[in-house]
Amino acid sequence: MNHITTRQVLAAQSWRYATKVFDATKKIPADVWHALEQSLVLTPTSYGLMPYRFLIVQDAAKRTALLPHSWGQNQVVDCSHYVVFIARTEMKEADVDKLISRISQVRGITPDSIKFYKDMMMKDVVNGPRGKTAHEWAARQAYIALGNFMTCCAALGVDACPMEGLVPTEYDKILGLEGSGYKTVVACAAGYRADGDKYATAAKVRYETKDLVQVV
Repeated sequence: MNHITTRQVLAAQSWRYATKVFDATKKIPADVWHALEQSLVLTPTSYGLMPYRFLIVQDAAKRTALLPHSWGQNQVVDCSHYVVFIARTEMKEADVDKLISRISQVRGITPDSIKFYKDMMMKDVVNGPRGKTAHEWAARQAYIALGNFMTCCAALGVDACPMEGLVPTEYDKILGLEGSGYKTVVACAAGYRADGDKYATAAKVRYETKDLVQVV
């Protein structure tokens, strides 16, 4: 396969910023959105358990309802696609069995041949220490997906804005998540910047590389 160049990677990362104002008239083309959607699906997770879901909120009424619980940030209603990242509240044996079944199906092997893998997951994220903080663990997996999504957005020339400025419990109510086994973690607006967004041309502020990257 052909990989993008180092120059293209850095150019995309320099171009991107947390978009404050989206052009509500511009929509992400279907083929581009398909690639971004697949970037979410292809995100790596601990054990490959994928303890999350991605809600693409396209219903205008739902977006309007979410707005006051998003610190009034208009990205919610103006962006092309609004992604809400939700994570498991607890991990159960059924979650592990689901993955084992999927591995067996995709790789053409028997569940018994990977029983050791099931036992490993059960001892860790279900019955082990991480099982006691399952939502926090699952939320960290969701943030990996968020980062992957934003990087792919930049590579495809799509603007994005990660949004922690929201009230998860209110999101859960509006999105019907109560009792579902999932809770809202974070969201991301995606689309195209408006011409009048002053932050689009603002200099990117980062500490010098030597202050952030250390070889030990």
